[in-house]
Amino acid sequence: MFANTGHPATSWYAATATPFPTLPELQQDARADVCVVGAGYTGLGAALELARRGVSVVVLEAAQVGSGGSGRNGGQVHTGQRNDQAWLEKRLGRDDALRLWTMSQDARAHLLGLIAAHGIACDFVPGMIHARHREGGEDEDAAHIDFMRDRYGYDQLAPIGEAALARELGTDVYHGGLIDHGGGHLHPLNLALGMARAARTAGAVIHERTRATAWRREGGAIVVETPRGQVTCDQLILTGDGYLDDLAGGAARARVMPINNFILATEPLGERADQIIRSNAAVADSRFVINYFRKSPDGRLIFGGGENYRPGFPPDLKAFVRRRMLRVYPDLADVKVSHAWGGTLGITVHRAPFVRELAPGVRIAAGYSGQGVVLAPWFGKLLADAALGEGEGVELLTRLPTPPFPGGRWLRWPLTVAGLSWYALRDRM
Repeated sequence: MFANTGHPATSWYAATATPFPTLPELQQDARADVCVVGAGYTGLGAALELARRGVSVVVLEAAQVGSGGSGRNGGQVHTGQRNDQAWLEKRLGRDDALRLWTMSQDARAHLLGLIAAHGIACDFVPGMIHARHREGGEDEDAAHIDFMRDRYGYDQLAPIGEAALARELGTDVYHGGLIDHGGGHLHPLNLALGMARAARTAGAVIHERTRATAWRREGGAIVVETPRGQVTCDQLILTGDGYLDDLAGGAARARVMPINNFILATEPLGERADQIIRSNAAVADSRFVINYFRKSPDGRLIFGGGENYRPGFPPDLKAFVRRRMLRVYPDLADVKVSHAWGGTLGITVHRAPFVRELAPGVRIAAGYSGQGVVLAPWFGKLLADAALGEGEGVELLTRLPTPPFPGGRWLRWPLTVAGLSWYALRDRM
């Protein structure tokens, strides 16, 4: 089982997080209008919206606030849904694709609004570069830029040639790409902690080290069990992404698979930092197992890359990620790695998030497939809206195709791992 035991001691995010109090475990029975399981972006987004609207809400977190994928990810702020608009149009039609694009823009505005309204010090920086790791692709990039400008009115994309990209990034391993001025990056754990502060200020109750073990119907209510007490509620919201367990049921477990991804932070680079990512944008490349990197406010390189598909992390995380970093930045071979950590995220077959009403009054959002920084807080708000009878947003998301992984109960894991490993091998060919 993929377990979250709290903030990793080797995480640069944990080392630099704004101080946050330890919150008490649930020690007795409680009653709330809504119970939320999971204090990551989705759960906190739901709790904040519910509390803001005067609804009593209890959040149950098995470990610590933001200690799952929300506090361990690359901090990259992407534009749009996880699947691009052309893909969405082919599968859902123009009207729903447009609604999903509008939703993604609402999600971005909501994220920036949360940061501003609640004074969340999470170091947001605009700019996102998508770098091609193979030759060719200029025509596809140009067509995508035109498509998004002409069909969706999005004018924040621009091409960047190979020579210009090499100067921008301080490495010549890429072959051009594009920059999205609507993207960006931030300190992901501080975002989660800031959302938790805002939710608590609005009236939400959050319990840490309180694992929800089961839920059941009891009369017209829902009862959520924990080791030391139960929460009786009218509506239940389940989050957790890659840490989903049997609480979410077989349908969710069949559609959301956990994988691990890994990140390092170098020591401060000093003057050398000025030669790397000159615009201070975030960067993600075109590999199936992507490399993603950015600079910290104190001039470190934060570099993510590499993954595995089983519980547990490689024994030497610094060496594991450093090998990938040196393929992009061989000149950093003499630089020390100060921190390295891993995190678990949920993926789906088509990388579209899994959002459903599992039973009357019980809803779930998971499977962000690496794009939860922008989408998850907003999806939490949409789940809160649905709990209050305003389900249009969740209803739209249920149309996203999220089939079960092939192979059934016994074969889906080895078949999926074999497929992911094949695509990862292609990155190296």
